[in-house]
Amino acid sequence: MTYLKLFWSFFQIGLFSIGGGYAALPLIQEQIVDTHGWLSATEFMDLITIAEMTPGPIAINSATFVGTRIAGVLGAIASTIGVVLPSLIIIFTLSYLYYRFQNLKQIQGILSGLRPAVVALIASAGLSILILAFWGEGKINLQDTNLIAVGITIAALLILRKFKPSPIFVMLGAGVLGMILYLI
Repeated sequence: MTYLKLFWSFFQIGLFSIGGGYAALPLIQEQIVDTHGWLSATEFMDLITIAEMTPGPIAINSATFVGTRIAGVLGAIASTIGVVLPSLIIIFTLSYLYYRFQNLKQIQGILSGLRPAVVALIASAGLSILILAFWGEGKINLQDTNLIAVGITIAALLILRKFKPSPIFVMLGAGVLGMILYLI
């Protein structure tokens, strides 16, 4: 039964997450934290951090991690298949339909209409992570703001915008800086 729950939860995430991993974050959080309580909000934030740093798509990394944590290797397999299967079915179907009807204006209109929804999903996920990083699981209160997290975020954004380095180096630098500052 646990394997079926993991499969079905991640199948829904895979089915409704249009726009990639960042757009899937609100769906993953709703399933993992809110609906099933498999992870706390803080553990979810840690999961997303790890899923971003490891190779591969965020949704697949998240599915594998949660599946392993809840039901071991078979749970990881059930979750990972669940999150990948809808994409495979949809891509094969859409590629056939797109190849067949690519010149229709309605198809171009549908694709143009999906773009704003994807941007909204990504912004929602980013805002949720930002709130968790700055204020934890409590309410937003300026007195409880994690100033170290704010400083590292601002520094990372400035470095990314001004010098345009590889985001991997910025993440590694932020991790090392955070480790040093939080240990002091």
